[in-house]
Amino acid sequence: MVVDQRELTDAEVDRIFRALADATRRDIVRRTLMSEATVSALAQDYDMSFAAVQKHVAVLERAGLVTKEPQGRERLVRGNPTAIQRAQALLDSYEQLWRERISRLDALLADDDH
Repeated sequence: MVVDQRELTDAEVDRIFRALADATRRDIVRRTLMSEATVSALAQDYDMSFAAVQKHVAVLERAGLVTKEPQGRERLVRGNPTAIQRAQALLDSYEQLWRERISRLDALLADDDH
């Protein structure tokens, strides 16, 4: 699989991390990355209305974390691994930035010791 390497816009980052801030939505992403499911099948596992699950799926779809495809009267929900990989790449870049800053700080502190 080829990961889309273009940089995420601030709006895309905001949508992705707001969507992932909710435990139910994270669970829906996890489940649909393992296997596609209808919204009805997803809704069976949550103590909330079908409409509430539909809203969660809509938030995830707007963030690009899942896709919905019509299958008869139902909609199949699939996780989008590319979106997860792009979010992970962003987090990795933040980690690298902070590791470099800490290394520079360590070097400065080591210089002060001499």
